[in-house]
Amino acid sequence: MPNIAVVGAQWGDEAKGKVVDFLACEADVVVRYNGGNNAGHTVVLGSETFKFHLVPCGILNAKVLSVIADGVVVDPEVLVTEMDGLTRRGISIEKLRVSTNAHVIMPYHRLLDRLEEEGKGRKAIGTTIRGIGPVYADKAARIGIRIAELVDPARFRGRLAENLKLKNLLLEKVYGAEPFSEEAIYQEYSAYAERIRPYVTNTSYVVNWAAAEGQTLLFEGAQGTLLDIDHGTYPYVTSSHSVAGGACLGTGIGPRAIDRVIGVGKAYTTRVGAGVFPTELLDDVGDYIRERGKEYGTTTGRARRCGWLDTVALRFSVMVNGLTGLSMTLLDVLTGLEKLKVCKAYKCDGSETSQLPGDWETVQECVPIYNELPGWSEDISGITRFDDLPANARAYVKHVEELVGVPIEIISVGPERGQTIVR
Repeated sequence: MPNIAVVGAQWGDEAKGKVVDFLACEADVVVRYNGGNNAGHTVVLGSETFKFHLVPCGILNAKVLSVIADGVVVDPEVLVTEMDGLTRRGISIEKLRVSTNAHVIMPYHRLLDRLEEEGKGRKAIGTTIRGIGPVYADKAARIGIRIAELVDPARFRGRLAENLKLKNLLLEKVYGAEPFSEEAIYQEYSAYAERIRPYVTNTSYVVNWAAAEGQTLLFEGAQGTLLDIDHGTYPYVTSSHSVAGGACLGTGIGPRAIDRVIGVGKAYTTRVGAGVFPTELLDDVGDYIRERGKEYGTTTGRARRCGWLDTVALRFSVMVNGLTGLSMTLLDVLTGLEKLKVCKAYKCDGSETSQLPGDWETVQECVPIYNELPGWSEDISGITRFDDLPANARAYVKHVEELVGVPIEIISVGPERGQTIVR
């Protein structure tokens, strides 16, 4: 298997976890390169379901080295909880590695996230309140605390004191909130540091050495292209680089080391939180998709907004990621719908366009233009060959393929690893 970056091709929640787990069976190293515990990747193995927030999905394969790289922001409590949960279930964490340069989510980041969201009122972005935005803001402001400092008691004490001097002033004077206790945070986080320290290393070298030795690398992205801080539906985005380029930025690997980029997209479209969503369905069909697809957030439990597949947005993802192929997930969810629609273009200011307007805000005024296709009623959840799918299901996949311009190489027809069609 070549070195592959797996990225979300929509607004996140595309079932990347299943695709990464499936591909990890042939990988030597799986590297998580962006985001934090605002991401939730679910993997189903037989009767067991695993929900990951920080640990790479590759951990379920005993031979795989699982790396949390530089671009990830780490909540130590969440990481330790995941580590303990895996150990209790008989999954070894011996081959887990955590970057010295990953930034640490502190209690004040979570509180500031909530206070800032509440202060925005109707303009709230709909964050997960996990402290992701504030910790990336501190990273950009060069005041963040990294894992290397967390696991060094003396350095951690000093950096914590510096940060609390600023954060407590902000909390008290601007928000009227109670200040944090330096001693309480130090004691709590020092305990996490003891647990994490054995797994901490300079992962840039780990990843590059593996590539130089000819090992197979799989880069696991979080969130989706349309939530990217630069290329997404700003300001309703995440705070990291969720496009394929983030795999280089977040790991220290050069772009020439990545052979292929696979985008993961649902057979329809979903979104969590506020922001533009041209093909959203606010009717019985949207409810049908939500319930059949169990479209509720892995991290927050929030109901996802559901709509028809938007290939205008998907073509944008193909372009900015340099996708070599797509994985279409949850095709089985569309079973039972008599008619299916696929957005092929937008009507904006009276004109038809197959491209996204330069400013995402203007997409609010665009009307989707659909192609309509016949649905299917046959159960496809046990099918493992493309040619065995109902004719209308095959036609749907091929139609999307034609519209987006890259091959759909992997099709998921159920949550389990084996419910996968490779073309």
